Amino acid sequence: MTVRRLVITSGEPAGIGPDICLAVSMRDWPCELVVAGDPALLESRARQLGLEAELARFVPGRAARPHRGGRVDVLPFRTAVPVEPGRLDAANASYVLAMLDAACDGCYRGEFDAMVTAPVQKSVINEAGVTFAGHTEYLAARLGCRRPVMLLVAGSLRVALATTHVPLAAVPGRLSRDLIADILRVLDDGLRQRFHLPGPRILVCGLNPHAGEAGHLGREEIDFIGPAVEAARRAGIDARGPVPADTAFTPVSLAHADAVLAMFHDQGLPVLKHAGFGRGVNVTLGLPIVRTSVDHGTALELAGTGRADPGSLVAAVELALGALP
Repeated sequence: MTVRRLVITSGEPAGIGPDICLAVSMRDWPCELVVAGDPALLESRARQLGLEAELARFVPGRAARPHRGGRVDVLPFRTAVPVEPGRLDAANASYVLAMLDAACDGCYRGEFDAMVTAPVQKSVINEAGVTFAGHTEYLAARLGCRRPVMLLVAGSLRVALATTHVPLAAVPGRLSRDLIADILRVLDDGLRQRFHLPGPRILVCGLNPHAGEAGHLGREEIDFIGPAVEAARRAGIDARGPVPADTAFTPVSLAHADAVLAMFHDQGLPVLKHAGFGRGVNVTLGLPIVRTSVDHGTALELAGTGRADPGSLVAAVELALGALP
């Protein structure tokens, strides 16, 4: 049986990323786990958390082996300045991005089978002078992918986003028939490839209350959401909508859908996080590599306290394994 090798980027060093990476490393896994991070930081945080971790430098080229709890194979990087849990420093933005670049490139070259990302602090990266909207957009740009799709998963609930980290006022201007049709194509393909669904059913939300109420509450549904759904159906995609977002997530609706496409971030994600916060997983579709992530932020106030819940990272590793062919 082939043993897969996953790389986990430890994210913002002042946040809980190092903590949850260490916590995940304390259990056995059928795959090999490689944690990208500063060995000194990880060792210091392990002592702070009272974890008996055996750190070892990752050796490229050798055969992958199942992970043994307590061992931490480290893909080493160095922070630019010392790290204090809970205290951000823009000087370490380059460290965070270097880990992402190495993990992404390593997956693309076949050195790793999938990448899993701990949370980063977007504000710190932007303050360092690097335009950064999020992992999804950053990895897509690095890999030259035109249409990445953010999919959040909590148990059987899957919610994709037509727009991601943009101001609410900018959402209508970002939407178009071609955009939504493209996203439906990527989503359908991703559900088939990563979730092994032979005929995925996609429920598409409207943008406006009551899905526009036949144009009385907005025309986006008539002008481009509905036409995009029809175009997708003609292409063989089982899409339905636009439907009112306030009924899309009812049990009756979800019983006939494998995924819901929301038009903007806070239309779909509050429902998903209510259903499974701390166990949800962020999946990037449309990439030539498998990438999953946690469903939460850096939780600076919990860094180094031992109170950070690694459940979402555990779920992200499990989903990454399951998404592999």
